[in-house]
Amino acid sequence: MLSFLPSLMLAQVVTAPLPPIQAEYITQPQEIRPLPGQLNDVPVFNSNSPEVVVGDGILLSTYPQEGKYDPRAHLNKPLNGRFDFFSHHIARPFDSRLLYQGVLVSNPSNRFVRVKILQGASYLTSPDAPFVELPSLVEDPKGQVFSGPGSRLMSSILRGKSQTSFPSQIIIGPGQTRLLFTLPIPRSNARSTYLRLESDGPVYMANLAMQAIQELPETIASAKEQKPTPPKLRPPSQADWEALLVRGRLATPRDKAPTPPEQIQRSAYSRPIYGRVAGISLGSEWKGALLDRPGTNVLSIPSRGQSFSYPLSTLDVGTHGTSQIQSAPMLARYPDTAYLANGNYGVHYQLDLPLYNGTKSRQSVSLSLQTPLKQDQYKDRLFFLSNPNGQVFFRGTVKVSYQDDQGQVQDRYFHITQRQGQMGSPLIMLNLEPGEKRHVSLDFLYPPDATPPQVITVKTEELYYGGLLRR
Repeated sequence: MLSFLPSLMLAQVVTAPLPPIQAEYITQPQEIRPLPGQLNDVPVFNSNSPEVVVGDGILLSTYPQEGKYDPRAHLNKPLNGRFDFFSHHIARPFDSRLLYQGVLVSNPSNRFVRVKILQGASYLTSPDAPFVELPSLVEDPKGQVFSGPGSRLMSSILRGKSQTSFPSQIIIGPGQTRLLFTLPIPRSNARSTYLRLESDGPVYMANLAMQAIQELPETIASAKEQKPTPPKLRPPSQADWEALLVRGRLATPRDKAPTPPEQIQRSAYSRPIYGRVAGISLGSEWKGALLDRPGTNVLSIPSRGQSFSYPLSTLDVGTHGTSQIQSAPMLARYPDTAYLANGNYGVHYQLDLPLYNGTKSRQSVSLSLQTPLKQDQYKDRLFFLSNPNGQVFFRGTVKVSYQDDQGQVQDRYFHITQRQGQMGSPLIMLNLEPGEKRHVSLDFLYPPDATPPQVITVKTEELYYGGLLRR
């Protein structure tokens, strides 16, 4: 029997024919619809390759190639106006020195340029956000529930939080360079960072990695003192970062090179390597109104006992029969990195569901986020595992806004942890009267260290529950 194999951070995704339906598999007959909406046109400085950093090197540079020791490390792509910054890297340096991440921003114009940091946050695995076992669904009104730096980062950005360690703005003189930040990444730690930025002129940006600088020991003043002086270590200065930008190489070792898109087949034995992202992707938000059809203003709930779903963060393989690929295109990239921003890490999904009960009876309707088994063959069913106990495929926070059955406006946050093939529990349950329309919105930023796709599912329950199951 062929099985579904998990993938970690999209380094490689495997798809296989659906196995014969046996006791461990649950088939859920239902309609699967393409997700309405589209990505916006905000560029994202998107740095995730190489994911594991072992020493000094250039992770991602949009600077011109002229005058650089390693021209292939520079993409010659200026940024201007609204753009975002996302990075996720793990430190495993060759020696015991602390690894640092530094970001340079340069102004190539002949006038001053202002770069505003509209929002920014950055977290380490330890001590900020260790990976911990959590229940599959936890309500989290204060942002105190997370597992891993990607989970905590997306929760903070979703809630509009910004760390005070980032400046509110930097002003760069004509032809000058500023250091946006230097942050440590201790050994075996991951650091996830997201910034929302806005400039009033073109800038170049580089994300660099460097170990602590070892200074020469001081000269021994007395011949009687023969004890060796231990070397002093310090964080890299702006001058150190600028020297690395000019004289450094593209960071190595490189991740696996991706399969060219034209070679990816949706056949039973397709094994594409998506690669990791390093470049400028196009799209920081996906906004969509989930409607019966274009031109209408309602989303009619399904018949009692029925449901329909919309896939989220789909890739070339695993579209659940919709053939919809949501991955952001790349405006610039290194040749050995991903052709698309697979997984849409950090993309803010904002979905509006104007639920409408067009029946003549009161109905109970639930909204769920689910992680079905990945497949491309069917758009009239989902497949789950009766005992999902494998790899975690999603750990992150979603916000649900709606008017409850008492007419009160609710903004609720839930942290979700789901494994491959997990059906998931309802986030909310609403009771709709005949002819009633109720707006629900779902917001989340797709978290790093997750494996897409997921689906959002609307279900009309078999029975009308009154207020008994109201959360």
